Amino acid sequence: MLTIHRPLADPDRSVAVEGDRIVGLGPYEELRAAHGAGARLREWAGTLVPGRHEPDAVRLLETLYWPDPREADELGTQPLPVGPDGMPEARWGASARRGLQRMLARGVTSVAGPFDRPPVRTAVQRSGVLVGPGAAALAPGARADFAVLAADGSCLATVVGGRLVHRRA
Repeated sequence: MLTIHRPLADPDRSVAVEGDRIVGLGPYEELRAAHGAGARLREWAGTLVPGRHEPDAVRLLETLYWPDPREADELGTQPLPVGPDGMPEARWGASARRGLQRMLARGVTSVAGPFDRPPVRTAVQRSGVLVGPGAAALAPGARADFAVLAADGSCLATVVGGRLVHRRA
């Protein structure tokens, strides 16, 4: 389904997305006219920007433990260094998923790799974020990876491969 993302702070930087691709960029009224009234509309109280790149993803996901919210009383909410004894593989996967959720909440759509731990690698692949040198620019035909930022720079929404993967409540 075709979706037009309209940033209310700058409607001239709207994006039309179909599947995982950007099919149009520009003023909202032009995209609406070009793509018909059947398009879904998502309006955002912010500015649409290319997704962010996390160059430190290997360290963040393969050397730190991201606590489960149920562990907050005991461990807090910030990532913790993993001791020399490591931790079970199943915990690495769950930790990586929580770390990726935090990254998506900051507008990250690509990460540096490669990842050596199989559960971390699986979590990254399933998240849809790109593994590579940097985030792609917004352009017709490009993969639809972008973020919507509030005036204070915080992330309102993250789209990865055309899917809305984070939306701030």
